[in-house]
Amino acid sequence: MEESQLKFSEDHIWVLEMGETARLGLSEYAQEQLGEIISVTHSEKGRFIEPGDTIGELESQKTVVEILSPITGTVKAVNENVVEDPSLINVDPYGKGWLVEIEVNDPEEIERLLNHEEYETFVED
Repeated sequence: MEESQLKFSEDHIWVLEMGETARLGLSEYAQEQLGEIISVTHSEKGRFIEPGDTIGELESQKTVVEILSPITGTVKAVNENVVEDPSLINVDPYGKGWLVEIEVNDPEEIERLLNHEEYETFVED
C-alpha cells in the first residue's frame, strides 16, 4: 500500500478509507518509537466508538500505550494475526500489521486528518 493513500492522526494512527469502512493501524514512526511490540489487545467487534475512544492497547518492551480512534463508527473487524504475532506491527505497520476496521459514520472526519506530507512534518517538529 502507498503511504500517500493514508491519513494520519496526531496520535500516530493511520487510516485507510475503503468505501464505507476504514482500516486503522499504528504509524511506522510510532512503532519505531515503541520498539519491539510484545502484546496487542483490541476492542470487541460491534462496539460503537467515537474519536478519542480506546480501540486497543499495545505493549512494548518500553511502555504500554492505548490506541485512540480518530474517527466515529462501529468496529467491524479486528486483526487476530497481530494478537498472535505482535511483531507484524513492527515489520509491516501499513500492511499485515493493521489493527481494526471500522464502519465509518462520518467520512468528513477522515478528510480532516493529516495527509502523509503533513504527518511527516508533524513528527519532525
